[in-house]
Amino acid sequence: MRKVTAGLFSSIDGVVQAPNEWQFSFDEEMGVALNALLAEQDAVLLGRVTFTEWAGYWPTSTDEPFASWINSTQKYVASSTLDSVDQWSKSTLIEGSVTDFVAELRAQDGGTIGTAGSPTLVRSLIAADLIDELTLMISPVVAGGGRQRLFADDSALTKFSLAKAQPTSSGVIIATYRPTK
Repeated sequence: MRKVTAGLFSSIDGVVQAPNEWQFSFDEEMGVALNALLAEQDAVLLGRVTFTEWAGYWPTSTDEPFASWINSTQKYVASSTLDSVDQWSKSTLIEGSVTDFVAELRAQDGGTIGTAGSPTLVRSLIAADLIDELTLMISPVVAGGGRQRLFADDSALTKFSLAKAQPTSSGVIIATYRPTK
């Protein structure tokens, strides 16, 4: 069985939307942690918003090494409004139930299935018990401003255990959690 992971940038008040607007540092330790996450993945799940933003940038980007990795990795897109994802190579639109699709993909042979951004997708996968690890890079900032948080105020009680945590030189905490079953 393949592992499904999620990695998100988060503020200390739980904001995950638009980290480019509030995450002010990216240090070497964060780069090492992200590269380790990506090295395990041979597929990535994207929500509509993340896919749309990234498909307009990464296919022609020279920002290495991420551009090469994301452009050559199989991407599965969760959207009920997109008709096509053909504009970005190695992209497949998930048809039907996203959680059923991910459960079937998880049962196949292969490496880790990651998610990139896509907090709405991450929430639905957690609710369906399909996330094996959740890594948060928690920046020492209160983002506020009505931005989207990872979990809504009315989210169901969900327990996690801390698998590992690492502070970085810029004050970010890289915390990996596993759902408690």
